[in-house]
Amino acid sequence: MKKFITFASFLALLTSCGGSSDKGELVGVKGKKWRPEKPFGMTLIPGGSYIMGKSDDDPANIQDSPTKTVTVRSFYMDETEITNSEYRQFVEWVKDSTIRVRLAILADEVGQTSTGKGGKGGGKGGSIGDFAFNDTDPAKMTPYDKYMYENYYSVGTDDDPYAGRRLNKKIKLIKDTKKYPDEYYTEVMDTMYLPMAESFNGLRTIDVRKLKFRYSWMDIQAAAKAKKGKRSDFIRTEQQLVYPDTTVWIKDFAYSYNEPMHNDYFWHQAYGEYPVVGVSWKQAKAFCAWRTLNKNSYIKSKKKKQDLINSFRLPIESEWEYAARGGLESATFPWGGPYAKNDRGCFLANFKPNRGDYAADQALYTVEAKSYEPNGYNLYNMSGNVAEWTDTAYDAAAYEYVSSINPNVSDLKNMRKAVRGGSWKDVAYFLQVGTRDFEYADSARSYIGFRTVQDYMGTQVTKNAAPKK
Repeated sequence: MKKFITFASFLALLTSCGGSSDKGELVGVKGKKWRPEKPFGMTLIPGGSYIMGKSDDDPANIQDSPTKTVTVRSFYMDETEITNSEYRQFVEWVKDSTIRVRLAILADEVGQTSTGKGGKGGGKGGSIGDFAFNDTDPAKMTPYDKYMYENYYSVGTDDDPYAGRRLNKKIKLIKDTKKYPDEYYTEVMDTMYLPMAESFNGLRTIDVRKLKFRYSWMDIQAAAKAKKGKRSDFIRTEQQLVYPDTTVWIKDFAYSYNEPMHNDYFWHQAYGEYPVVGVSWKQAKAFCAWRTLNKNSYIKSKKKKQDLINSFRLPIESEWEYAARGGLESATFPWGGPYAKNDRGCFLANFKPNRGDYAADQALYTVEAKSYEPNGYNLYNMSGNVAEWTDTAYDAAAYEYVSSINPNVSDLKNMRKAVRGGSWKDVAYFLQVGTRDFEYADSARSYIGFRTVQDYMGTQVTKNAAPKK
């Protein structure tokens, strides 16, 4: 074997010398030409330094945000909070994928394959066999596919025997009960809904407990600090329920009538452009993983000559504050300050301005995500509307010890996660860009949402240097 490897290396060297166009010079490895692409719905935040922390006196005397000059790198950030409509796209994707997996598994168990009646280009299935796994036909297999199927996909993993199997996504799901193709399809669809005993008024709804998103990620912090260990030791697998907790509208406010918000806020199109709430920190992280997967899957499917995108993620706390300031130094609010009203006496954000007068700012609960005036970086509602999750573990003393470049506290054991920006139910103090707050990672609230960020590839874009055209 060693002789074979040595011979192969020698042969590769001869081939390189004979057929290369580099003339023996060190020219580097040429890859795909990189073209920066601004992510849809995001704006570029140019890297730079700022004074992080409280700009004014701290009337609450929490003393968790002393001033500190720090620098953050460039990144893209969502112009608005993630809306109900955008989050519903995630939920619908998980629902459809769950149904397809269940159909494929049952088709496999009963030995059914495609009838050919499903048609091409997105036709509707003629039986459950049309939704069978799409990776067992030898005539359609490349040598790579055949090898992967025989050695990995047909075996699965310890916790998922169907891991890696390919679904037939060209066939549309049939949602009209009158058009279900056979009893097997009906059986799978029945398992996705709440039992008849839990339904009322003749309505059966999807059992949201079945909507789980599974993803993996690598704990780079742990891997970097470890003295030894295999790569697999630092790969984490998560399985997360994705449907928002709509009961937060009831649980957050005792002795209050908020049933209409519980019943309609997330699913009804009337609230489609409003920020999603009832989402825990863990669910927000799952959304980021899905958004990355969804975009990269599209790039692969189109076989486009471009690199896959880097990951979407939650902003770290220092990035969030830097973006919220919109380029203003030592300002109280994203618009400057020190007041929450403009020169015409109109409120500049959605919050609770006068004790219990929620309507004083012309909003009772949340407002549409693109409301009020954006800050200097074209970001909407960085103060008010809904508070926002960050990827930072909350420590009251953090500003005393964090780095001065991209400062962050990454502690997976600390379930308290920093929440910034204040919300529709908060007083103006929490709207200040320097005010820190926290919530537990597995908790969901009617006043906490999130927005995502993506790292900018390169370093030349800063506040002091305009982007190259």
